[in-house]
Amino acid sequence: MTEHPIEFEFPDITPWRAGNAGTEFVHVLESTEPGPVVMVNALTHGNEVSGAIVVDALLRHGLKPRRGTLILSFANVAAYVSFDKDRPFKSRMVDEDFNRVWSRLDQPGDSVELRRARQLRPFVERADLLLDLHSMHDDCVPLMLAGPLQKGVDLARRVGTPIDIIRDKGHPSGRRMRDHGGFGDPDSPKVALLIETGQHWRAASVAVAKDVTARFLVLTGAAEPADLPVDWQQKLPPAQRVVEVTHAVATRQGNFTFVKRHNGQDIVAEAGTVLGHDDDTPIVTPYDNCVLVMPSNHRVRAGVTIVRMGRVV
Repeated sequence: MTEHPIEFEFPDITPWRAGNAGTEFVHVLESTEPGPVVMVNALTHGNEVSGAIVVDALLRHGLKPRRGTLILSFANVAAYVSFDKDRPFKSRMVDEDFNRVWSRLDQPGDSVELRRARQLRPFVERADLLLDLHSMHDDCVPLMLAGPLQKGVDLARRVGTPIDIIRDKGHPSGRRMRDHGGFGDPDSPKVALLIETGQHWRAASVAVAKDVTARFLVLTGAAEPADLPVDWQQKLPPAQRVVEVTHAVATRQGNFTFVKRHNGQDIVAEAGTVLGHDDDTPIVTPYDNCVLVMPSNHRVRAGVTIVRMGRVV
């Protein structure tokens, strides 16, 4: 059982299975007015349900884009439907992490996640602006992952929430969807954001997902405020800050242990502080006032990122 109570109902997304663009669980909505191709994606991981609630609500609401094209998608549905309340974190994926396969789409190999990524690839590559809706294993403040490029940080600032914008290069184990193609090209105008809305099962994560999605849709011209449910947008924070990740630490054999529990966005005052050990190798902070981004306080598989370290810039 999960240590966190599940504070909402999981949506039934089977009405959206057929899609309308030749691919299951993908809906492409066209406006008669010119504008960008805007994509909102949910269920990159099958147990990250706040995004599914939002995309399901947009489809049920009958939202039509004011300008351009709006793509609404559910990614790893196979993982989502495998949910078991006795093993709730197992439904993150089926065979492998959907958000690490995007550098291998043209290489040999087969898995549930690779097949699904190949299906979604034409839509991801068509999008000019992408919002990927995620949530987190542990309790943590919301985080906007803007990628390594300034264009992502600029878009995150224009969205205006949450407080923390994370500038990072992703994971050693594979490319994320938000970094695929033009999104990861500094010379391309395409931009993607990945929002971590909070802990998977908290009702607050749904509120964050609704707020960020509404602001993203209005900012990109896909919608006007009156097109969206009235209670979705929350009060903006007084300011945002950017945390630039300099180190992403992955466990070699899955044997990492922290010296003590850390919460996301904890700041460790002194350089050289031992955070934990990966087998016998100590992992230490590289500088003073080191921000710990999404530390994994639970056991993870070999090769998985267990903490990212950054500084406020």
